[in-house]
Amino acid sequence: WIPHGLSPGAGTYVRTRADELLAIVDVESHRAGAFIVGEDLGTVEAGVRETLAAHRMLSYRLLYFEPGTPAALPEMALSSVTTHDLATVAGLWSGRDITDSQAAGLQPNEEGMRVLREKVAALAHVPADAAPGTPTGPFATDAEVSIADVIEGTYRALAAAPSRILLATLDDAIAVAERPNMPGTTTSWPNWSLALPQSLEEIETAELPRRLAKALGRPPVDER
Repeated sequence: WIPHGLSPGAGTYVRTRADELLAIVDVESHRAGAFIVGEDLGTVEAGVRETLAAHRMLSYRLLYFEPGTPAALPEMALSSVTTHDLATVAGLWSGRDITDSQAAGLQPNEEGMRVLREKVAALAHVPADAAPGTPTGPFATDAEVSIADVIEGTYRALAAAPSRILLATLDDAIAVAERPNMPGTTTSWPNWSLALPQSLEEIETAELPRRLAKALGRPPVDER
């Protein structure tokens, strides 16, 4: 919790009856035949991930954050590229996420985004100095690479992860450049109210979602 009016650095962890709550989750997940994912992204207290693992709950891992290769991701995890609170692959690759953040009154870490873009380029096996379409924006160059190819390549890299579940975001599946939610904003960005550029019927027959599904496909696990 962060006391009203103070900075995040003044916050503290508030303890609950975690063991009892986790035991209830264990029972209910077994009863429902469901898997449980613990959102252990960002800052978590020491011991949280170990406790999740002891309860056979999946960790949550993102290629954007992980320092190693996809193959180094844990098996007991749900792994993806990004989340609703972070730049989409299209937004990162085109530089659109930076300009959107600036328009919303934020000060994005442009150098950090550049490093992240280089990481995505390496994962997708495309030139790091390439830009999609007309060379404009923070990452303008004369080389062009299809955003769809970058997205597919990034998710193909994710497929090397041994994680129990691999997740593709709908925004990446249809190459949306805008992120659904921009932390730190209220009225300056339309959080959770951006319409997708395609209807459900169009998405069902679109090419890129099928490409991502094929890229993430892997043979069934023999658990005998």
